[in-house]
Order: sequence, then structure tokens, then C-alpha cells
Amino acid sequence: MKLIGNGTLITRNEKQPLIFDGCVVIDGKEIVDFGKTSEMTAKYPGEFTDALGKLIMPGLINTHHHIYSAFARGMFMKDAKPATSFAEILENFWWRIDKVLNLEDVKYSAYATMMDCIKNGVTTIFDHHASQSYVEKSLFTLADVAKELGLRASFCYEVTDRDGLDIRDKAIKENIDFIKYANADKSDMVKGMLGIHASFTVSEDTLKKCVKEMGDLNAGFHIHTAEGIEDLHDSLNKYGKRVIQRLFDAGIMTDKSILVHCIHVNDAELNLVKATNSIIVHNPESNMGNAVGCTPILPMFEKGLTVGLGTDGYTSDMFESLKVANIIHKHHLCNPTVAWGESPAMLFDNNSKIANRFFNKPVGTIEKGAYADIIVVDYDPLTPLNDLNINSHMLFGGTGRAVVSTMINGEFVMKDRIILNVNETKILEKSREVATDFWGRV
Repeated sequence: MKLIGNGTLITRNEKQPLIFDGCVVIDGKEIVDFGKTSEMTAKYPGEFTDALGKLIMPGLINTHHHIYSAFARGMFMKDAKPATSFAEILENFWWRIDKVLNLEDVKYSAYATMMDCIKNGVTTIFDHHASQSYVEKSLFTLADVAKELGLRASFCYEVTDRDGLDIRDKAIKENIDFIKYANADKSDMVKGMLGIHASFTVSEDTLKKCVKEMGDLNAGFHIHTAEGIEDLHDSLNKYGKRVIQRLFDAGIMTDKSILVHCIHVNDAELNLVKATNSIIVHNPESNMGNAVGCTPILPMFEKGLTVGLGTDGYTSDMFESLKVANIIHKHHLCNPTVAWGESPAMLFDNNSKIANRFFNKPVGTIEKGAYADIIVVDYDPLTPLNDLNINSHMLFGGTGRAVVSTMINGEFVMKDRIILNVNETKILEKSREVATDFWGRV
């Protein structure tokens, strides 16, 4: 038995959301009990971790990330033309990057990003990968690093036509091979999805091929959807239908499919999302950075859609994403009363619901039978904390760098800010070497 106690326990469990001087009891990979520290320590002998009055919370979940973008940090392209549109951002920057990534770049991008996730209290990620010159084994490389670090993760490779049909077919095969591998893995730590870049970079033939190859694997599709206005215009001009209608007609939308962004959508399209119980993931920082618009979160919530929160590679700090989600809608709608409830609901409630469609036991919650994905956060509130204002404290006081310890699947992967399963310093030294070489190839 392991116990984490002597802290303020925020459960994200509606029946008992907040326990002062709380304690979580872990047996193997699962939470078996929780309650007052004195009661739990009297009932369960075991290894006790003292939270020293800090917050004890479920690990955070990022439902859309891009590990492959890691080495763009600090990079300078001498010959890059200033991008004046989303299409130019893709063409002049991101599509140049994914063409030159090799498997060593993928590996160290994974180490750096996943360690950053752990240090920010993120215990589960859904990643969308691209490395066009090194497709084969790229998802397996990511999974190997996740396994070594102890991170729970879902991976997919973005299928696209933009680099030719040979690479497209390799991408589809990589997805299918990895999905089968993940389905056979009994650890419940790794999952596979079939990634598609976006509607505007895939043909009807490619969509049909993806659906056919998926067959009955029941893994879901992970696709950028109506992110830029270019995606909508392309779909209307080529196929006479809006993006979500096209995906629906192709058979892409299921209760395990993640539609990322969904900015340029209308009411009829949202009805299709509801009818198929598909998932939407909002990425506010990326949307602002790319100047593509603002996802219509309020109508989505009014329809009862499942809308999660991701970062699109912009950061690994979900607290940061929470803060931006709260203000982007106020700014966009010129209404300071909106998004107070929707923003924490995306991060703390819906991300958990989304992950629970893929993993066998609950994550993102402190309850009996849930996986023991738990974080300890250094936060001593300057005002009273109660079960009605938890989200306000998280919004204005939470930060990823306040995470002290991270447990995943019943094992500490970081304790007292030290990554336990690898040598972080040596990996980051190597990462800088690999990134320097990578920059020279872009």
C-alpha cells in the first residue's frame, strides 16, 4: 500500500469534492480509498508520502498535443518569409519542420516534451505526430519514451496527401500497426488512434482508405477540423459541403473520434457532432497565436457536446491553457460574464470523460477503482478554499510549475521536482545537441 496524505484533497469527485487533511490510498495501480489522513493511516499500513499541507489532486489530461513541434522552440529560419495567413504558417514553418525530423529528433522531442508534461502535472496525453521523412516506427519511438518515463498516452500519425501517396500509405500503415500494437498491450498505458492532418490536405480517396483500413479496430480518428478558414473554403469549393459534413459523410465521426479546434463550424455541423457523440478539443493559445479565430464553445456546451481542452503543442502546462480559455471567450464576445464555468469543465470534467472513452479505468478523478494518477501541488491559498470556489483558486492560483510530485499508474515518476526514471539533465543536454543538428537541416 502507498498513501499520499496530510494535504488538501481535491477529488474532482462530485460526491466528495474537497477533503481537508485528506489522504489517498493506492494499491498497485489503483486508488482503493480516500478520506481523512488519520482515518486512512489507521486503516491502511503502508508507505506514507507527506504532502506537507499542499494540494493533492488527480493528474491533468491534455487531449491534443504535438510532441514533434518541440524543437521549434528558439529556432530561427533565416530564409523564412513572414506568414500572413494560417496557410502560410503551415507551409513556411510547420511543414518544413516535419519533413526533416528523423527518429532521433522524434525520440528527444518526446523525452523533452513528456518530461515537461510530468513536471506540469500532466499524466495523460493525446498526441498527434508528423515526421514525413521518417514515418515508420515513429509512433513506436514515442511509445517507448512514454513507457520509460511512465506517462499514459495515446498516439497517432497524421495522414496527409501533401507529400505524395507513398508517404500517405506509410502513414496509414503506421497508424494501423500501432493501433494493433496498443490494442494488444495489456498495461492500459498506451493507446493508438488513426491520425489525419485535416480535411483540406486529404482527398476523398484518402478518407475512404483510412476508414477502410480502420475496419473494426474501434480506435477513433484524430483530426484538425475547420481550424483555419482555408479548411472550410477548400471543402466548399472542392466538395460542395462544409468540413464536418464531409467528415460525417466519409464515416470519420464516431464516439472515439477527436475533432480538434472546430472554429469555422455552424449549427448544423454541431448537430452532427452531437448525433455521433464525437469529441471536440479546444486549443485557445494556439488559436490566438495562429490568428485563426475562436472556437464557439458556448453553443457547443448548450448542445451538450463533449468539449475538451488541449494545447496543440503550444505548451505542456494545462493550467496555462485553462487561464487562456477563460479569457479568450470574454475578449472575443466582449462579455466578461462568459466562460467561467465552461473553461474548468473542459479541463477537469470533460478531459477526464474523453480519456475514459479510451482507457479501461477512470483517470482524472480521485475515486475508488480509478487509476492512481495523482499530483501534489504547492498552493497555499491566501483566501478561504471551499468546495464552491475550487475552480476559481485553480484559475487564478494554479500553475504547472507549482506541481511538486507526480504519480502515474501508482508509481511516482517525479518527486520533489526530480524526474525519477531518467536523468533529466543528461537528456536535456543531448536534446540540445540533437536540436542544433536539426536546426541545421530545416
